Amino acid sequence: MRTIQKIIFFFEMRPFGVCQWWARKLGINTSKVRLGFIYASFITFGSPLIIYLIMAWILEHKHYFKFQRKRRNSIWEL
Repeated sequence: MRTIQKIIFFFEMRPFGVCQWWARKLGINTSKVRLGFIYASFITFGSPLIIYLIMAWILEHKHYFKFQRKRRNSIWEL
């Protein structure tokens, strides 16, 4: 297999869920977020692709980060 084909196969077989995560956070349809990334990539010559890959890496390794908020006790629950 050629190197380009390996890279394409890797990205086709691993959905990272970045658009789905953003759509859930914003409360909109996933396809609209994907279209936004595509349009932004054409307008800005591919720089959102770098941002997308960084977000994909963070979402892939989120267990190393503390994204979960701990519930704090209020002063009335003490």
